[in-house]
Amino acid sequence: MPNAALLPRTAHAVVKRRWLSLITLCLAVLVAQVDTAVVNLATRPIGEYFAASVGELQWVVDSYNLVYAVLLLTGGLLADLYGRRRIFMTGAAVFTVASLLCAIAPSAAFLIGARALAGMGAALLLPASLAIIRVVWLDPHERGRALGIWAACNGLAMAIGPTLGGLLIRQFGWRSIFLVVIPLSLAALILAVPSIPESSNPQGRHFDAPAQLLGAVALGCLAFAAIRLHDAPAVAVLAFGVSMVAFALFIRFETKRGAAALVPLDIFRAREFRGAITATAGMTFGMYGVLFLLPLTWQGTGRLDVAETGLALMPMALVFVLVSPFSGALAARHGTRRMTAAGVTIIASGLLLIGASAHVASLVPPEAGLALTGLGMGFATGPLMGAAVGAVAAVRSGTASALVNVARMAGATIGVAVLGAVFAVAHGGPDGLRLAMFLGAAVQLACAAVAWTTTRPAPVAAQ
Repeated sequence: MPNAALLPRTAHAVVKRRWLSLITLCLAVLVAQVDTAVVNLATRPIGEYFAASVGELQWVVDSYNLVYAVLLLTGGLLADLYGRRRIFMTGAAVFTVASLLCAIAPSAAFLIGARALAGMGAALLLPASLAIIRVVWLDPHERGRALGIWAACNGLAMAIGPTLGGLLIRQFGWRSIFLVVIPLSLAALILAVPSIPESSNPQGRHFDAPAQLLGAVALGCLAFAAIRLHDAPAVAVLAFGVSMVAFALFIRFETKRGAAALVPLDIFRAREFRGAITATAGMTFGMYGVLFLLPLTWQGTGRLDVAETGLALMPMALVFVLVSPFSGALAARHGTRRMTAAGVTIIASGLLLIGASAHVASLVPPEAGLALTGLGMGFATGPLMGAAVGAVAAVRSGTASALVNVARMAGATIGVAVLGAVFAVAHGGPDGLRLAMFLGAAVQLACAAVAWTTTRPAPVAAQ
């Protein structure tokens, strides 16, 4: 029989280790998101340094996104098969090396390759981090709190990324934005050893090369279509068609594989998982559409310069950071159904306000719209992640985490492409912004309805 005096000490040690685990996971997510946020600011000085073309600069940003999209499913599966901590640490190591290579890049081509390597690291890192939360925090309420803090790191990156990046580039040059993340990613790598328990659940699955190839083609071509939509619409349409064909073949192949598939399709039988995936894609559809079009409109009309635009976007990120840590407790009190549906609806109201005030001279209405968007994201992000990974068995947490990140990526990619196209059709400016924001709000409301219906309480008889 265990000594009763040792139980409180043991419980304290478990709690302490969990907090250290959460700090480690948050460091990794923060590093990956900050790196993504600051690179956009550095494209001009990078172009001047290397005398790079616009196409080369585009691929400095998009090589990361493309490789990340292609390898997401691989990262989730490898975490389940070979160990979530091992894959997390591998991703952190790859990301650290890639950041160093970016900082010492002798040419634009070398920098593009290093950015692609960073995308590989992120594809291993992020699904594993979300899967670890699912495995370590077994209690749904505690997991909701951890996910709220984890989600807040995304908002924190959005808040500090542009400001930090601007200061670093001004004082130390563009290479500094890659060097500054190395100590943080190394800290995450070192802390993972004592703080994160190893876990894996192969469950008869193994690395499935044909399915991986089809999934990579489907996701990669989807991302490529969005990247090229504005400058090469014919190529984008062709890439989108290839993506749909690959996706159809992927579904057919995975259906035959059953439980041993790269993505076991029975995972989608869970109603809450389907709803969380859909609502997550819709949420990033609107969020990234705002982040893309609002600065474009402000700078295109001469209303704000680059530095002023970065500051003007702060309300969304700051509200997101402040609200996210409490989303788990709020979901426990009011229910995941209310939090997710209300959060996505609030995002819709923010987009509506931004669209309605597109012709207004004052910045107050769009700033209020951004704050509402951040509030809705803060309410919904953590509970949606929790609903997705909590709706499936822990043995599939890596796959579920990868699919959530696929939904986020797909929503963001399609949102920028579709809302950007609507913006262009309306000839840009305030008119284009208004039409795009109204469409974005309609998508948010549809996704709020999905979140409400898929997370409704089960009937008493079924319980």
